[in-house]
Amino acid sequence: MTDVQMSVDSFVEKECEIAGVIINKADPENQNEYQTELERAFGKTGRMLSVIPSDKRIGSPTMRDIVERLNAEVLYGGERLDNQSDNYMIAAMQLDNVIDRLRYDNCLVITPGDRTDIILAALQAHQSKNFPPMSGILLSTGLKPSPAIDRLIAGLDETLPILSVEFNTFETAARLQNINSTLHSDEEARIAYAKQLFENNVDIATLEAQLQAITVRGMTPKMFQYNLVQKARASKKRIVLPEAMDHRILKATAMLTSHDIAEIILLGNAEEIIEESKKANVEINWEQVEIIDPASYSKFEDYANTYYEQRKHKGVTPEYAKDTMTDVSYFGTMMVYKGDADGMVSGAINTTAHTIRPALQFVKTKPGVSVVSSVFFMSLPDKVLVYGDCAVNPNPNPEQLAEIAISSAETAIAFGIEPKVAMLSYSSGSSGSGEEVEKVRKATEIAQAKRPDLKIEGPIQYDAAVDPTVGAKKMPGSEVAGQANVLIFPDLNTGNNTYKAVQRETGAIAIGPMLQGLNKPVNDLSRGALVEDIINTVVITSIQADNK
Repeated sequence: MTDVQMSVDSFVEKECEIAGVIINKADPENQNEYQTELERAFGKTGRMLSVIPSDKRIGSPTMRDIVERLNAEVLYGGERLDNQSDNYMIAAMQLDNVIDRLRYDNCLVITPGDRTDIILAALQAHQSKNFPPMSGILLSTGLKPSPAIDRLIAGLDETLPILSVEFNTFETAARLQNINSTLHSDEEARIAYAKQLFENNVDIATLEAQLQAITVRGMTPKMFQYNLVQKARASKKRIVLPEAMDHRILKATAMLTSHDIAEIILLGNAEEIIEESKKANVEINWEQVEIIDPASYSKFEDYANTYYEQRKHKGVTPEYAKDTMTDVSYFGTMMVYKGDADGMVSGAINTTAHTIRPALQFVKTKPGVSVVSSVFFMSLPDKVLVYGDCAVNPNPNPEQLAEIAISSAETAIAFGIEPKVAMLSYSSGSSGSGEEVEKVRKATEIAQAKRPDLKIEGPIQYDAAVDPTVGAKKMPGSEVAGQANVLIFPDLNTGNNTYKAVQRETGAIAIGPMLQGLNKPVNDLSRGALVEDIINTVVITSIQADNK
């Protein structure tokens, strides 16, 4: 059993003891014995929920694990340390007997470092179609290949990981038996596989039913993110990702499709995209992904003509319209506009302006909305806050700021948060004066007049907005002070710096930016976006599309 499995076992059993259920994580061959042990520990009242079988892809150590645990030196094949070692074999006999025993997939060969014959034979066997693939070679005794052999191996187009340790062969084999598998944070494919293994084998509906008996106050960040994914999965919208050659986009696509969260459309040449995924070592089920090359798409002429009709009053010609539609940002946005995709996520490569401009040109804003703005969902350790606007409008006037507040409140409602809106400034209530304070005060009045059904207050300082003690002192009797969950910043400078400061200093997860005010969902990514950021943005884009 791996360290990961042991920690998961202890955690899950503790949690399920609270919920009154038992999850069996034993190897299928030993389920009865494991069940007996669980009953002895928990009693027979626990209800068998499901069985998660032992799986080599999760349980077997990788070459990286072996390097770390044995402090091994990597001689060759350092780019393949993710190879998993399901078996190992000590090779100390004659060569023909060694080769005859290479019968199992992902076998690690252990041999003294001076056995050049075995090293070369193992490399050749790995490349032969008549032998199973190997995970690597582990050289004992501290001896290494001679300069001539080193030159030979170094000249191979592809080689296995070859490691070296100082221990003798027997001690090396003994130490290997104590090496457990570890899931590293950058092993996205294995982590996704582990999650999928859980989902495929656990009766989640029953587990959820049991856990619902637990009383929880408020909306925790984990609950919020889980609910988002479940909503997106239930609607399973078609989301177009124009920047298909970016490795982060490809990794996010693999995760989104394997977890059945959304239908993904990638834009570009299919052969080039698939080849790029191989370079990035990303496994994607291409039957679950639609790849569209804009220039050869059957609706290209229709898209170009639609753009021409929309923009001819601005001097756009038919030829210019066709040229514009070859731009993946414009093409992806037109797919959303025409209803061939439910939403678009872009910006990992392109600028914010390049992502938003097409949407402003022909998707346009909702009726009654004059300004496109953005929000971030800030998942703090104990709550989720909505920050707006932190990405689009540099210095909104009072009318625009009021619209941003109303749009942000509506976004909060759409995502299951009852909004309590704080219009932020450097003073609270009527205590301060100045041009910036008056802007926020006027914006508050406009927003309150337009939407008297919403709880909106301002101007208010950040601490008075979120801290009950401070809020009670500075604005006694307020329905918002001390309990605000939608915070509207007076300008982009304040908002952008605040969300980044909170994110960096508290470790909060910032989901967004999510654009609001458009007729159809188009969302922008930071060019420094992580794979998780892309997945989160696709999820919220799917929910936006579903809410429409």
